[in-house]
Amino acid sequence: MTKVVFRKFPEGDVIALFPDDVADNRGHISSYQQQGQHGAASPALMDELTPATVEEYQHLLNELTHQIGYTDLRVHDEND
Repeated sequence: MTKVVFRKFPEGDVIALFPDDVADNRGHISSYQQQGQHGAASPALMDELTPATVEEYQHLLNELTHQIGYTDLRVHDEND
């Protein structure tokens, strides 16, 4: 299973963070946004950004599973 955490930027954009997927040798993790798609992100974003609600991240989750091809995502919330 691939762990994914959804967070929301102050302006409302939602980002999917993959905390167990190391993106580079600088300590970044993999991420995905509709704008920009896959990239590296600071793991600190998980604590710095607001957790996204199901309603806020559902569209991005659908894109990840139906268009990008993730088949094993396990969504974690702020309590996990």
